[in-house]
Amino acid sequence: MLGQYLCQFGQKLVRRKPQFREKPESPETRPLNTLDLVVIGLDNMLGAGIYILTGGVAKYVAGPAIILFLLVAGLTTVLSGLCYVELAAGVERPGTVYFISYVMMGQLYTFITGWNLLLYLIIATACIARAWSSTFDSLIGNHISEALGGTFSLQMPYFLASFPDFLALGLVLLLTGLLALRVYESTLIYKVFTGLNILVLSFIIISGFIKGDLHNWKLTKQDYTLAAAGAGDASSLGLLGSGGFVPFDFDGILQGAATCFYAFVGFAGIGEKASNPQWPMPFAVMISFFICFLVCFGVLAALTLMVPYYLIQLESPLLQAFVYVGWDSAKYVMAVGTLCILSYSLLSIMFIMAQLTYAMAEDGLLFQGLAWIPAPTDAPTIIIRTTDAHIIVHTVAPTGTPIMAVLVPGALAAVMALLFDFTDLVDLMSFRSLLAYSLVTFSVLVLRYQPAQNGSKKEKTEEETEMEPEVEGGPLESEPEAGTSNILKSLWFPPSTITTWKSGQIVYGCASLLVLLLIILSLILAQWHSQIFSGDPVLTTVAVLLLLITRVTVIIWRQPQDPSPLPFRVPALPALFLVSSFVNAYLMIQMTTETWVKFGIWMAIGFAIYFGYGIRHSLGESNDQQPAASTFQT
Repeated sequence: MLGQYLCQFGQKLVRRKPQFREKPESPETRPLNTLDLVVIGLDNMLGAGIYILTGGVAKYVAGPAIILFLLVAGLTTVLSGLCYVELAAGVERPGTVYFISYVMMGQLYTFITGWNLLLYLIIATACIARAWSSTFDSLIGNHISEALGGTFSLQMPYFLASFPDFLALGLVLLLTGLLALRVYESTLIYKVFTGLNILVLSFIIISGFIKGDLHNWKLTKQDYTLAAAGAGDASSLGLLGSGGFVPFDFDGILQGAATCFYAFVGFAGIGEKASNPQWPMPFAVMISFFICFLVCFGVLAALTLMVPYYLIQLESPLLQAFVYVGWDSAKYVMAVGTLCILSYSLLSIMFIMAQLTYAMAEDGLLFQGLAWIPAPTDAPTIIIRTTDAHIIVHTVAPTGTPIMAVLVPGALAAVMALLFDFTDLVDLMSFRSLLAYSLVTFSVLVLRYQPAQNGSKKEKTEEETEMEPEVEGGPLESEPEAGTSNILKSLWFPPSTITTWKSGQIVYGCASLLVLLLIILSLILAQWHSQIFSGDPVLTTVAVLLLLITRVTVIIWRQPQDPSPLPFRVPALPALFLVSSFVNAYLMIQMTTETWVKFGIWMAIGFAIYFGYGIRHSLGESNDQQPAASTFQT
């Protein structure tokens, strides 16, 4: 009885969602080409990240060497982006990361993906709102922050911001109301705001190289002392470190890379819009990354050339840079452009946040009340779907807005924007991005070695047939030794040249073990890197871990891959997975303890919701009757 219950429980955790998501094709729609997808990718990647992340990282973590984090962050993000392309190519119709995970990986994995993506969207909303507030405050002479800081700074707990940001709160609530009133997006808006964004960033880059000073990349203690004397209060300055181009050593570069991954987030938007994942989608991902890299490199170089890194302002660094070099008039032009871009980015992210909340509630993974849509007044539409087995006829209500899916996450984001410090939000958002990249690469590796769903039973039967003579042959007393020998031999020399259920489980187990080994290795390298070559046990431990990692990787490489044709396949698996997972794990180790604790609390809340509610109410594989259509369909 217990075994049957555990079996049913396990089946619920890995239950997948069927792929019938066909929508009536509109004759007015056309497939998006590579240029369209590049515009969408740049719109997502060059949104608010470059405006809100540069100040704190350059001032306290990396200094002018912040431009080097792009090499680390860009590398692992490109690898994860290509893995996402292959993951999206495995479904019949492009969709969100949440939908693709549900189709390909199963329910528990999907909840973890969706719950973490929801965390990212809520924090991104709060961060952009605080950046908008800071930019507006800088435009009017910092009167708001001075008034609020003088009133609330002594009453706020240490783990919250120094003062509540009521302007950010009001902005989020205002846009939440606009979404509830059905504000829509369009491709034209994508192109207009992307063009405006590139113009603003290009102006920053050109201005930086005109007004910049190379001496700001080789500052000394004497420069810091003069700056402190001029400021009148040394506490207003950032840290000096060792000065020069890399004032905070190599660890600062890695920590900056871990914190600033948000600058490259957004490639999933390309997969949601692409109609052909064969060549336009990977090309669009690569081109978007390359342009984003060049723009971010130019902006960060311009900022650190214009302003000494310890004088950079945290929440509106680009505007204050023009004030520092004496271009006050340019500050106002930049502020207007920045406010427009941040407003659009905020509205776009809140739209996606409501969309994801509705999708998870619709599937029963979150409380289904969040998917409530007000009763329509128009007549319903009848839609007929055909499947391989039968014909499904159901009614779809006219398009409506899921009010609760808009209001609840919007209210949560508004509270976070009101109370939490900007830098703490950014760290937690970057931590989630690194975890998401790791989940994507893990998914691609595991799925590459799984048998095709329609042939798994047949392949499993063939495997059992192949293995049967080996079990029946041989004397009884040698069965344990022969069994152990056969297991080891099958790992290095798989008995079948096609994917089987057994080979897929071997890869799944080895990939999980590989992740654990990489985490342990990253922890050792981060905590005891100075003792590796000193001859103590740390060196022996690292050597053993490297040997185990190599052997497990070879075992995965020896297993047969699924030969099913895909529009796009990531090259060099499992080596690509090894590199990407190690970089992600090492950068996550660089995060602060507070970030790990906050993320752990968020995940604990999520698992309580899933195991207490979602696992019993999820629609899963019995979702033949579709709910009312929504503005936020995914």
